[in-house]
Formats: sequence, structure tokens, C-alpha cells
Amino acid sequence: MPKTVDKSFDRRANHLLRSLQLCGGCVPLHRLQFQFSDSVIQTLLDKELVQVQNTGRGFLLEIAEDFNS
Repeated sequence: MPKTVDKSFDRRANHLLRSLQLCGGCVPLHRLQFQFSDSVIQTLLDKELVQVQNTGRGFLLEIAEDFNS
């Protein structure tokens, strides 16, 4: 059973990365909180695939520069 959960989790993480790419590489963090779980977002942050930027008016989740190259 844990393998099914891992595959589902990986699918959601990949879906989030594709969504970010389709949105130009960044999206306001508050828009994602209802579509993706905090654990998916945190895992991508831990793997340094995405980063959070404080704009002064909110937070953006963006694809990490190292990941783009």
C-alpha cells in the first residue's frame, strides 16, 4: 500500500511542477494551497526544485533557477 501512496504523491508533485511551468515559472502561493497539499509543496522546497519569494504583497512559489538550467 505505501508504494501506491508514493506514486500518487509523486504524480501530484510532478503536476505542481508542470503547473508552475505553464504559468511562466511562478504563481502566488495562496492560489496553490487549495489545489496541492502543504506536504507536496514542502517536499519540492526541500528538494530545492522550487523556492518561495516574498514580494512584499504576498508570496510567490517559483521554479528554482538551478532547476531551470
